[in-house]
Amino acid sequence: MTMDDIIDFVEGLGDVLTLRPAPGDGSPEISWGDTFFYYAPDRIVPDRTQPFATIVTKNYPGDESSGLYRAGAFRVNIRAGKEAFIEATGRAPREQGVADLDAGAPDTVIAHPVYGSLAWLAVIDPGARTGEVTRELLCRAHTMARSRYERRSESTPG
Repeated sequence: MTMDDIIDFVEGLGDVLTLRPAPGDGSPEISWGDTFFYYAPDRIVPDRTQPFATIVTKNYPGDESSGLYRAGAFRVNIRAGKEAFIEATGRAPREQGVADLDAGAPDTVIAHPVYGSLAWLAVIDPGARTGEVTRELLCRAHTMARSRYERRSESTPG
C-alpha cells in the first residue's frame, strides 16, 4: 500500500476531513508531509478531538523507534480502540510490555510506540501481510470517530 492508496481509502469512508500540512499553510514545520484524518461532515476540524488516524513520514522527537528516517518509509497510526487493540496485540493497551515489539518492523501491526497505552496501533509501510487488516482498522477507527461526533452533536445545545 502506498500513502496515496491509504489516503484514497480513508477519504472513501465518507465525511473525512484530510489535512496535509505543507509549507506556507501556517502549520508547524515538523508536520509537513504528514497526513491527519478527522471525521468532520461539516469540513471543519472538530474542537477538542484528535484525528482518528494519521500517516507520518518522519521520526518525531521522543518517537524515533520506528526508523522513519529511511527514504520512502511511513507509518500509519490508527486510534483502534481497546477491543481492536487486544485483537491485534494480544494485550490490553495499558498492560506492561505492550510496546516490547520491534517498533521499526515493516508490514507488522504493532502498538503505537508512544500512544499504545491509549489503544493506538501502528503499521510501518503496510504491505501484503497487513494491507487488509490496516483497512479494517481504519474502518473501525472511522466508525468510532463518527459515533463520537454524533454523541457530541446530540449533547450540544442548539
